[in-house]
Amino acid sequence: MSFMQGKALPTPATADEPKISMIGTGAYLIEAPGGFDLPTQRRIWALSHAVETWPEVREIVPGVTNLLVILKQTPEEPEQLQARLRHEWDCARSVDLTGKTVEIPVTYGGEHATDLAAVCDYSGLSDREVVRLHWQGNYTVVALGSAPGFGYLHGLDPRIYMPRKTVPSLRMLKGTVTIGGMQTGVSALTGPNGWNSIGFAEMQMFDPAKTPPALLNPGDRVRFLPERIEL
Repeated sequence: MSFMQGKALPTPATADEPKISMIGTGAYLIEAPGGFDLPTQRRIWALSHAVETWPEVREIVPGVTNLLVILKQTPEEPEQLQARLRHEWDCARSVDLTGKTVEIPVTYGGEHATDLAAVCDYSGLSDREVVRLHWQGNYTVVALGSAPGFGYLHGLDPRIYMPRKTVPSLRMLKGTVTIGGMQTGVSALTGPNGWNSIGFAEMQMFDPAKTPPALLNPGDRVRFLPERIEL
């Protein structure tokens, strides 16, 4: 997940420091060093809690190991503000968000699992092994984005890692259970999608008539239940 839009001017970063880019004239993107893991995400959550209290901040948007900070106006001294962001990162300590547990019944295989065979080919595993490894996982929602209510889930077994498609599906139905890289999720809207479909869930991930409209929130735990397996 990325918030890189428009021209970004990154500041130098070492292997242990975040990359800070100015997005336009009134926002900053802080990208954590290292890979996609829960300790890094928990530090992003800690940074979010610290920065959201700044009087000059209009909005924060936590992403997958990154944080978008939107300011109320263009900073007069951007270098100083970047230094403050880097200091907050240095001071940030891992926090855990305590969320609810959501169980999602899934039909694995079948007409909506159009990419299951490709996942099998890439992993060298049988379709039953791929399905078993997926539903046996314990997942954590690290961020929402890409579409309203879509949760990026950490916890995928590395044996069923699958790169995102170079050419996306033009019309993937909402409710499709997918794998994208080392993440998994359930599509919240029908439309183009570059993730790999392995099943389908009837549960609604986003309902604008409800409060809150999104079923998932960062920090929630997710378990997939193999309601049906059609292989």
